Amino acid sequence: MARVYDNWERLVRATLQREQLRNAGQGHGRVSSGLAGAVPPSIGRTTNVDAILQAADEIEDEDPNVARILCEQAYSMAQNLDPNSDGRGVLQFKTGLMSVIKQKLSKKDGTRIDRSRDMDRLWEFYQDYKRRHRVDDIEREEQKWRESGFNANVGGLELRFMEMKKVFATLKALVEVMEALSKDAAPDGVGRLIAEELRRVKKSDAALNLTGELIPYNIVPLDAPSLTNAIGILPEVRAAISSIRYSEQLPKLPADFRISGHRNPDMFDLLEYVFGFQKDNIRNQRENVILSIANAQSRLGIPVEAEPKIDEKAIREVFLKVLDNYIKWCKYLPIRPAWNRIEAINKDRKLILVSLYFLVWGEAANVRFLPECICYLFHHMAKELDVILDHGEAKPAASCMSENGSVSFLAQVITPIYETLKAEADSNNNGKVAHSAWRNYDDFNEFFWSPACFALGGWPLRKDSSFLMKPKKRKRTGKTNFVEHRTFLHLYRSFHRMWIFLVLMFQGLTILAFSNGTIDLHTFKKVLSIGPTFAVMCFIESCLDVLLTFGAYKTARGMAISRLIIRFFWFGIIAVFLTYVYLKVMQESNNHNSNSFYFRIYILVLGVYAALRLLLALSLKFPCCHALSEMSDQSFFRFFKWIYQERFFVGRGLFERTSDYLRYVGFWLVIFGCKFTFAYFLQIKPLVKPTRIIVNLQTLTYSWHDLVSKHNKNALTVASFWAPVVAIYIMDIHIWYTVLSALVGGVMGARQRLGEIRSIEMVHKRFESFPEAFVKNLVSSQTKRMPFDRESSQGSEEMNKTYAAIFSPFWNEIIKSLREEDYISNREKDLLSIPSNTGSLRLVQWPLFLLCSKIFFALDLALDCKDTQADLWSRISRDEYMAYAVQECYYSVEKILHSLVDSEGRLWVERIFREINNSILEGSVVITLQLKKLPLVLSRFTALTGLLIRNETPGLAIGAAKAVYDLYEVVTHDLLSPDLREQLDTWNIIAKARNERRLFSRIEWPKDPEIKEQVKRLHLLLTIKDSAANIPKNLEARRRLEFFTNSLFMAMPPAKPVCEMIPFCVFTPYYSETVLYSFSDLRVENEDGVSTLFYLQKIFPDEWENFLERIGLAGSTGDADLQESSSDSLELRFWASYRGQTLARTVRGMMYYRRALMLQSFLEKRALGEIDDGYLGANFPTSQGFELSRISRAQADLKFTYVLSCQIYGQQKQKKAQEAADINLLLQRNEALRVAFIHVEETLGADEQVKKEFYSKLVKADIHGKDQEVYSIKLPGDPKLGEGKPENQNHAIIFTRGEAIQTIDMNQDNYLEEAMKMRNLLDEFHRNHGLRPPTILGVREHVFTGSVSSLAWFMSNQETSFVTLGQRVLADPLKVRMHYGHPDVFDRIFHISRGGVSKASRVINISEDIFAGFNSTLRQGNITHHEYIQVGKGRDVGLNQIALFEGKVAGGNGEQVLSRDIYRLGQLFDFFRMLSFYFTTVGFYVCTMMTVLTVYIFLYGKAYLAFSGIDRAINQEAKLSGNTALNAVLNTQFLFQIGVFTAIPMIMGFILELGLLKAVFSFITMQLQLCSVFFTFSLGTRTHYFGRTILHGGAKYRATGRGFVVRHIKFAENYRLYSRSHFTKAFEVALLLIVYIAYGYTNGGAVSFVLLTLSSWFLVTSWLFAPYIFNPSGFEWQKTVEDFDDWTNWLLYKGGVGVKGENSWESWWDEEQMHIQTLRGRILETILSLRFFFFQYGIVYKLHLTGTNTSLAIYGFSWVVLVAIAMIFKIFTFSPQKSSNIQLLMRFIQGAASLSLIAALCLVVAFTNLTILDIFSSVLAYIPTGWAILSLAITWKKIVRRLGLWDSVREFARYYDAGMGMIIFIPVAVLSWFPFLSTFQSRLLFNQAFSRGLEISLILAGNKANVQA
Repeated sequence: MARVYDNWERLVRATLQREQLRNAGQGHGRVSSGLAGAVPPSIGRTTNVDAILQAADEIEDEDPNVARILCEQAYSMAQNLDPNSDGRGVLQFKTGLMSVIKQKLSKKDGTRIDRSRDMDRLWEFYQDYKRRHRVDDIEREEQKWRESGFNANVGGLELRFMEMKKVFATLKALVEVMEALSKDAAPDGVGRLIAEELRRVKKSDAALNLTGELIPYNIVPLDAPSLTNAIGILPEVRAAISSIRYSEQLPKLPADFRISGHRNPDMFDLLEYVFGFQKDNIRNQRENVILSIANAQSRLGIPVEAEPKIDEKAIREVFLKVLDNYIKWCKYLPIRPAWNRIEAINKDRKLILVSLYFLVWGEAANVRFLPECICYLFHHMAKELDVILDHGEAKPAASCMSENGSVSFLAQVITPIYETLKAEADSNNNGKVAHSAWRNYDDFNEFFWSPACFALGGWPLRKDSSFLMKPKKRKRTGKTNFVEHRTFLHLYRSFHRMWIFLVLMFQGLTILAFSNGTIDLHTFKKVLSIGPTFAVMCFIESCLDVLLTFGAYKTARGMAISRLIIRFFWFGIIAVFLTYVYLKVMQESNNHNSNSFYFRIYILVLGVYAALRLLLALSLKFPCCHALSEMSDQSFFRFFKWIYQERFFVGRGLFERTSDYLRYVGFWLVIFGCKFTFAYFLQIKPLVKPTRIIVNLQTLTYSWHDLVSKHNKNALTVASFWAPVVAIYIMDIHIWYTVLSALVGGVMGARQRLGEIRSIEMVHKRFESFPEAFVKNLVSSQTKRMPFDRESSQGSEEMNKTYAAIFSPFWNEIIKSLREEDYISNREKDLLSIPSNTGSLRLVQWPLFLLCSKIFFALDLALDCKDTQADLWSRISRDEYMAYAVQECYYSVEKILHSLVDSEGRLWVERIFREINNSILEGSVVITLQLKKLPLVLSRFTALTGLLIRNETPGLAIGAAKAVYDLYEVVTHDLLSPDLREQLDTWNIIAKARNERRLFSRIEWPKDPEIKEQVKRLHLLLTIKDSAANIPKNLEARRRLEFFTNSLFMAMPPAKPVCEMIPFCVFTPYYSETVLYSFSDLRVENEDGVSTLFYLQKIFPDEWENFLERIGLAGSTGDADLQESSSDSLELRFWASYRGQTLARTVRGMMYYRRALMLQSFLEKRALGEIDDGYLGANFPTSQGFELSRISRAQADLKFTYVLSCQIYGQQKQKKAQEAADINLLLQRNEALRVAFIHVEETLGADEQVKKEFYSKLVKADIHGKDQEVYSIKLPGDPKLGEGKPENQNHAIIFTRGEAIQTIDMNQDNYLEEAMKMRNLLDEFHRNHGLRPPTILGVREHVFTGSVSSLAWFMSNQETSFVTLGQRVLADPLKVRMHYGHPDVFDRIFHISRGGVSKASRVINISEDIFAGFNSTLRQGNITHHEYIQVGKGRDVGLNQIALFEGKVAGGNGEQVLSRDIYRLGQLFDFFRMLSFYFTTVGFYVCTMMTVLTVYIFLYGKAYLAFSGIDRAINQEAKLSGNTALNAVLNTQFLFQIGVFTAIPMIMGFILELGLLKAVFSFITMQLQLCSVFFTFSLGTRTHYFGRTILHGGAKYRATGRGFVVRHIKFAENYRLYSRSHFTKAFEVALLLIVYIAYGYTNGGAVSFVLLTLSSWFLVTSWLFAPYIFNPSGFEWQKTVEDFDDWTNWLLYKGGVGVKGENSWESWWDEEQMHIQTLRGRILETILSLRFFFFQYGIVYKLHLTGTNTSLAIYGFSWVVLVAIAMIFKIFTFSPQKSSNIQLLMRFIQGAASLSLIAALCLVVAFTNLTILDIFSSVLAYIPTGWAILSLAITWKKIVRRLGLWDSVREFARYYDAGMGMIIFIPVAVLSWFPFLSTFQSRLLFNQAFSRGLEISLILAGNKANVQA
């Protein structure tokens, strides 16, 4: 047994040592080691065991005996709480703790421990600990501080706050243990002393010190005052806290109600008692409300009273904003709000209502996605509260009381709703069930848009109401208002006005073209045929309304159903009537009847109807008329408005101000002018003549058995001509939109002054203007108080120096951040830093990088000078920085020499400079000084400064004195003119001192910081001879400085003081992505022998050198040096992580906001109670110590919070995953960081079933660096009912603070210089941006992953084009910008009261981000875009990653088509805004799909003409070669759509931000790197996923991975990913092209074929070979051989249960069929598959064997041959292993069949007209037929299985995939034979890397020798 204990102890010790090593160097403070960090939750929740063990850790070194006493007490507490060790992990914990205690006992060297003295030891240690840490002194100082009204300077307390917290934590643990031990002690002796101390602690403020510093809090310590957190002493916060205190007007709480913490009761305690809200929900929302009120007050003015009070205006502002949606909801229904009049309710009542709303919202869990349900709950609860408030004593609310008398809002109100939500979510089978079969979040929410919601059985909610009915097999509650049926028809239904307009315009233009362009009465009557067309199309739309609402009729409002029926009959009658009357009009016209009765009726009806539609359109859509229509109460008018446009709670008032309206109308009128001119003259008109000829040709000979066209005026022939034109007509409007938006965006960008500074040279040239621009835009009036009150000319030298002095601390912090990020070296940092400009020097001191080598250039000019002083100065002043350098050098030399010497030496210095100054004034410097001797003087002075920059030593002092004397000698005897030299030589005082050797015998070593700075600066100025034109060298540092300095000249709101700015929160959802690269992650090698660290060292060589220099290992080459130090290895991990797409990078970037706010607040010099009167004299701001300022930290915390929503952090901690440790490390390094996560607690129920309870928790790092739980709010169940990311955001959004919230993905970055502009951006919420204030501020992104590979560059440019120029135009003038992702800034209060920052319904909201924009717009929000600030963003960098990302987005857009948001916006926007919305959301994907479909339509039309022989027949009959003009137009369209037009916005962006020359160069480079191939390939990706999603569904989140992708992708992997999306479609297009070339006819011959099909062949090539062109090492022979082996193994490997698709072709093939689930999907797939039979039908009539026979029997006989071939195939593929008894027979049959087949083929060739060419043609015919049969078999899989043919189908499919793979693989293999191609491909893929001189070849080659070296 002893041996077991010994082994256990060794294990424990090893574990403790490993924990200590692992945590070494991680952040501030000491990380808890061993068991202190592993207390089971069941014990940690109810005891302070964890804190006691932490204290034992802390004092282990000081007194091991006391540490042992604490451990024993902790064990006793754990044993008392759980004696049987039933809790999870309790047994292991107690065993480990006992082992630790035994170790402590064993250290006593066998001496017996006298436990009777434990209390004495503890008391002595307690007294000594207090004395050593001056606890009593700290308490007295704190008391004085509090009594002084928080105005006294706390001095050392500010710097010791972390240490103080640890001291208080240890004291609290000691007190608790003493209290426990003293219970059994004698009343006298130590026991009495301990009892007295305990009484003193509990009575005095010392108790607050012990607890106030340790009670967990988020931002504001409300439960107890904190000495170390100054936020509680800010006047606005104190006023807010006092405003919620319990007042006499509130009902009394019961005497037994317990107030948590050390605070006074407040109104939240009342709400907790009445409604049973959770305590942590109360604590969370108490802080939220206090911060909201405090920030509202700070904008009105900081309270200055001794007892600060909140202004009534501040509370009214918060009240109206928080309850705005509730007020609108009440008005819509209409019902009376919970109050009679706002004016009638007092300040306290407003506050308690706001608090109630936040508490309901904070505990609503998934119900937060139902904002109007929240309104409903709040409405009833507010009325309940109103009744309770009128009573003298508080009582629980009946709605929240259970049968057993307990009060719980969660259990009684939220849980029933949640359970219904969950039941509906479960019924969707993880998104596989049709949307129409279950209720999503929107359905539940829209139930509360009707007064019917008040018929739920009163309040509280009745559990058996239809709303809460859970779905059963055949009994379920229907959808609400809208049903998301999966069909393309939604596109017509949602945007029917656009389709009707396009059809009517096409009809009108076609009629005009066929009328030869003449406009007369007859043409006019024909054009009037658009009337019936319009009516019929409206009727179709009303039919779709009726059909697509199926599934909601049971629950829909009666009025909504009535409207559908009325519209259906109305449009039906109108369509029939107009069609009938128009036919009569045409009869009158044909009969030449002078009586035009029907024509008059038709015109009258059409005119009246058009006038009515126009009136309704104007009243509902035109801004000027909208207000009048809203005021109209006429029931007749309201009826027509209701018929014209359905009224929902959302979507009302979707109009803009008239000026904005006219701008986007003008935009679209220009597009329409271009489009319809092009359509008429180049599309429609050229087809008129050919169409007439073809229709009139009655003797055309068809070369096949024609079924349709022969006796119908060649209808299919006409259709084959017109179909591509119609397709292009529908699609090309997007091209015109792209062109015009690029032009408009470019002009707007130029007006915004984007791209003015586009190179580092421009930064150099314009640096002089930066300080003034910075101060005017980014510095608040509070920072620039004093200097700007003076009367001073803006151009004066004094004002420039003032600007520079204010600018310098900000600029230097930016440069410091660049150094910390390793973008610049120490030398570059020195050169880029700007002096403080606060000294007595009379001119502005600029950074040295502007002045480098300028002295030497000026010296050269002086040496060459043969003119006057004025001419010399004129030449120097041509370079303004050279003039600055000369002046600064001169003044600095004077000041330094003056400070160094005294007595006679100082007289000499003064005399010399007086003489030089006089000569400057007289213009005689060139006479006074021997300029040729200047280099000698400079060399002497440089020697002097070289000594002075060191620390003083006796030897250096002697050397410096000698250097000054040498300088004196050179100046006096060489530099000065002979006359002046003679005067100085005979100067008695100097001569005497020189003779006595006193002159310059000793000097005063520089001690003044200003002088020391000048010496160092002057030395650099005189020694740096290199030009600084390339500083900084790093491209990223250059880009950041260029953008930042450029943004200083852009229009932005002026900066407000930090205390007045809008508070905001950054919010990042995280799941399980990389947090921080581990050391092993960095060193592990891939298959090529390349590690991540090696990759980064080669890609970022300059940053690697800077990193080594920063950590003091400059010159080191190996990684071993880094491993020796834990701190260096940790820094290495961070360095690497900051260059990937990691959470660590995101956190660092976002925490720059806090650093910027601290700096800005510090420089504003806000004091507590004593605002200083401005800067006096040279008292300019300095940033020194800003990070330690308590007030600056408090101010920053008041305005900024950062919440990471790490959904599974709790599970990661339990599994001890690396991600959990890394997140904890981020918490330690960032004190303001908060992590929210979902905690799952498993308990064993009475029925022995494991029950799960879910909690939403918020944690921060405590004083020991471990997680400290701040809030824990119980949830009604698993919060993940819908899409993961929005559900993750929703659970954590309750922990956010402020009035704005910036949503940030975990692959983003931020920069300090951009963070400084955040308060400017937030002020945009209060600026005029249209009819409504902004609700989402769009922010520019910089894609930081485009720096190395060509693919990353293409993606980066494409993305940058969209997030800059594209969104610029969407926001203004089009007013349709949505939320396309991050980093947009939301109006937090607006959005949390309207459903949150995203939508979460399963699958339909897969693109959750954009729905936030839809929701915001529908709810009368306003979305803007701003480009003077940027945030970094990572993007996918490999082709497969990009394809998965684009597939995800395209699938998301496919789901959007079905959504109610798209439908409502399409219906409720005015016509022109609807067009903008369509073409920038789903319309983009529709047009992309139409581009591909146009290729298909064109080629199938050409194939039809070729197969039928019509093209040849037309040429022979009418000499018409298919209209060359038309073909040219079609080909041009394809080429332009695929290539040039999609690149126009990108080109415009290049021109704007890079300049014309660089833009042209970049575009040509992209083309040479085959960007057109990439964009054409992306076209196929988007088309495939968008179309498939609408047809079959299946949209899902696709994890793309965010690693470094410079690795070879295997052939099989590429084939799996692109086989169905690209390869099969490319083969189909290639087949059509081959058919067209083989059987088509043109006069031009081969050249015409090439010209007509060039773009189509380009598309085929791109789709087939792009994955291999853009595959690193794709043409390396060894890789190709390995790929072939891998591909054949994959192809032949049998599938089975558990075998993944990546390992087996069979498993992959089964997965590829999963999308076909429904009968509708099968029917659609069947229809689409029928097109492949067309090839066989056409080719059999073209064989020499069939001749001119066009009998249908020929086609039938071809099927007989196909069946025979299938049987032969079955014979040859029959597996003998299945029937071993007939192996010999089967081989005989196979041999005989082979011989028979060869013989039959020879006979047929010999005795019939069958040729070898016919055989190849037959293969060409049967391949698509086989594919069609295969597709049909897959579609009807169940039937094929029943027939027993499934194995044959699978083998059939395997051969097809093998064949397609070989066709693709053979060219790749052939090209791999040529070694130079691999080199060429590497250059093509990594041109940027080669251009930067990076060693990319080492990475591609996998040079292991380099790694090992």
